[in-house]
Amino acid sequence: QVQLVESGGGLVQAGGSLQLSCSSSGHIVSANTMGWFRQAPGNKRELVATDFAGETTNYADSVRGRFTISRDDRRPTTVYLQMNSLKPEDTGVYVCNYVAGTRAYWGQGTQVTVSS
Repeated sequence: QVQLVESGGGLVQAGGSLQLSCSSSGHIVSANTMGWFRQAPGNKRELVATDFAGETTNYADSVRGRFTISRDDRRPTTVYLQMNSLKPEDTGVYVCNYVAGTRAYWGQGTQVTVSS
C-alpha cells in the first residue's frame, strides 16, 4: 500500500503562483512515476505533469512553461508542483498519483482556485 497526502492548494489571483506538495508513505519503490492530475467541475480528470524516477518529466501542453514538477526522494518521497502564471482555467482539484508496475494509487486531492 502507498499513501499520498497533498497540500498547498488555495485561492490565488490570476498571474499568481502556488506550490503543491505530495508526501508519500508505505511501500515505495525507486522505479516509480509520480505525478499530478487535475479535475475541474464537469470535466474529466486530466494529466498535468509526471516525473519518472527523477529522470523524465512530462507536461500537458496547457501548463508547459508555467508549471514545474520536481521530487525529493529522501524518505518520505515528496513530489512538488510549482505553478506560476496561473490562469482561471487552472482551477480544479489537483490529485497526486503514484504508479509502479501494475500498482497505482491516488491522493485525496487539494483544491486550487484561480480568480480572474
